Amino acid sequence: MALRINDEIPNLTVTTDQGEITLHDWIGDSWAILFSHPKDFTPVCTTEFGAVAQLADEWEKRGTKVMGISVDGVEDHIRWKGDIEKVGGAAPGFPIVADDGLEMAKAFDMLPAEYVLPDGRTPADSQTVRVVFIIGPDKKLKLSMTYPMTVGRNFAEVLRALDALQTSARENVATPANWAVGQDVIVPVAVSDDDARAKYGEIETVLPYLRKAKLPG
Repeated sequence: MALRINDEIPNLTVTTDQGEITLHDWIGDSWAILFSHPKDFTPVCTTEFGAVAQLADEWEKRGTKVMGISVDGVEDHIRWKGDIEKVGGAAPGFPIVADDGLEMAKAFDMLPAEYVLPDGRTPADSQTVRVVFIIGPDKKLKLSMTYPMTVGRNFAEVLRALDALQTSARENVATPANWAVGQDVIVPVAVSDDDARAKYGEIETVLPYLRKAKLPG
């Protein structure tokens, strides 16, 4: 069954290079980002893990935990982290799920339930395990992005999307295209002009259904 936005994520207990983790307990009251990969020791994925490691302070500022997923075992993950640090210049302190049994890939709808990895597999055999999931403190999926193997993920965009999700949840607003922190937000249609002015001060009415405002502070 497909995992859709606002669905609660499966509460799996998974094996990682940092021990056994139960997903809901691990998330706790935090936001979380899960990012999946079809195989260890692959070039694009190594650069992506390095990019996530470089952003450790940014995840912490946003109260967000990160976890990698790869369809290989713990020993490979431990060895791979040396390459990741060499490429990214930062130690990857986050856990990596050892999903060699495909339980998580299937539960998160990245592979069909009946799928079996062939002997001597290559990354192409699990190429759909290339998804970013952003999950809220309520354990519900807030956003997902799927990438092909040839395109490295833009984690600056993941960070921007996380900012937008957190701002939307905290302030009950929406964000326009290309929004970044500090820019105008969109006032929800359900909020009247009078209520919007009481909350935000001035509002800009671009269209009857498109009103912009600055967040207080």
